Amino acid sequence: MSKTQTTSKCRISRNVIIKAPGLLPMFYTPREIAEDLDIPETTLRDWLTHGAPHSRDEWNHIWINGEQFAAWVGSHRKARYKSSQKLKDGEGFCLRCNEIVKIQNAEIHPVKGKLCHLRGKCPKCGGVVNRGVWNAGTAELPQN
Repeated sequence: MSKTQTTSKCRISRNVIIKAPGLLPMFYTPREIAEDLDIPETTLRDWLTHGAPHSRDEWNHIWINGEQFAAWVGSHRKARYKSSQKLKDGEGFCLRCNEIVKIQNAEIHPVKGKLCHLRGKCPKCGGVVNRGVWNAGTAELPQN
């Protein structure tokens, strides 16, 4: 089995995350896995250098166990936020950073009834963060 050569993160597409669990517990060539996952073979070979499990035979051919590869893809999948996780006052989800952040320069705009639109900036990337809030009169605005 090859050792991880680098610890940097690989970007794995949603399509691969969905298709990888369907790989069988057998050995594949890089071309076969690339065709099954609808990705370029060069991308797969990049993943092999980033630690995807594989082995080489006496002729230096690469063989990839489908089950182990699917587990590797699953381990690189980003953890989902639980639906029970509540945002605190003044927090929002930044789509650029893909994480919960404290909203800066927040402004509240009424929408309908008690529903309001909270809009501000992400402190990390400077992107726009939007959030719907109920009863904006009781919601605390973050300080600049």
